[in-house]
Order: sequence, then structure tokens, then C-alpha cells
Amino acid sequence: MFIRSLFYLIGLFVLSFGISLTIKSDMGAGAWDALNVGLSTTFGLTVGSWVFIVGIILIAINAWLHKSKPDYLAVITIFLVGVFIDFWLIQVFGAWIPVGMFFRFVVLLAGMVIMAIGISAYLQAKFPVIPIDNLMLGIQNRFKVKMMTAKTIGEVFALIFALIFKGPIGVGTFIITFGIGPLIQIFYPRLENLYKKLRHES
Repeated sequence: MFIRSLFYLIGLFVLSFGISLTIKSDMGAGAWDALNVGLSTTFGLTVGSWVFIVGIILIAINAWLHKSKPDYLAVITIFLVGVFIDFWLIQVFGAWIPVGMFFRFVVLLAGMVIMAIGISAYLQAKFPVIPIDNLMLGIQNRFKVKMMTAKTIGEVFALIFALIFKGPIGVGTFIITFGIGPLIQIFYPRLENLYKKLRHES
């Protein structure tokens, strides 16, 4: 249980760090992150607060898609992600702004790689997943489409709302949308092996 909790918490902390870097790069955040930034800019509240609010809405949508009870435990996951994102954006980075196109691009790519590592780590714990990930599974199950199609539908949905609320959509958004999947495929098996090794030793 200790190893599971460790991977879960560290994974979410690392994921939030990566998300914050992509936002700070100002080259376009991932579709869902761009939506949260846009909502924060339009209505106030912190980006982390909107991560939580949008997550609650998605939990309700996911319950409908899966034809099941809401995944109440996922509230813990989105609460932690929201708190961690606000920690990085407000406490750590503050007014820091990357300068220069090349450096901003490096920050974007670093953020995307770190996001993939964080996702690959927290998924090992098999605790309730982030509602965005569950949405993909819900669309896949409800409409009988391939996982990639389901993921694309969810991303386009977020992209439309991000545009409506003037979120930071840019070239980085499309790099993250198409690059995060392959990166997770690279890191997931490595972290899975590490997780199994640590559990075996403990």
C-alpha cells in the first residue's frame, strides 16, 4: 500500500509540474489545461480550482457514459492535481516567464515529457483515474469506437470550449495532443517494471 500511495502521489505531483511548464511556455497548453486557464482568465479563481470544478462535471458525465454510479473517489485525484498545479504556478513559478522562442519550445517539450512520466507513474497505483482519462474510456464504451477515436473526441470537445473561453491554444496544443500518447507508451512499461520491483522487494 505504501508503494502504491507513493507512486500515486509522486505521479500526480510530477504530472502537475509538467502541466504547469506547458502553461508557462506560452506556446499552447494541452486542450483540457488550456480550457482551465481560459476559465480562470474569464471568470477568476485559480487554474487549480477550475481543474477541480471541470473534474466534478466530468465525473457526472462519465457516470452517464458508463451507466454507473459517479466515481466519487476520483474527487481526491482531481483535488490533488488542482492543489499541485496551483502550487507550481503560484508558489514556485510565480511571475517567471520563459523568454525566447527556442527556450519556450524547450520548456514546452520538457513539460510534455514530464507529464508523460507523471501519468505513467500514477497509473501504476490503480487508484481512481483523472476524469479526463475516464472520459476517453466512457466514450469508447458508450459509442463503441476505438480508443484513439475516443481520445480525439474528448480532446476536440475540450478544444472547442478552450477556444470559446480564450484559453492558450497554440502549436504546443497540437504537439501535446499527438505526442503525449507515444511518450506514455515509452515510459509506462519502464515505470511498471520499477513499480513491480519495488513491490517485490517490500
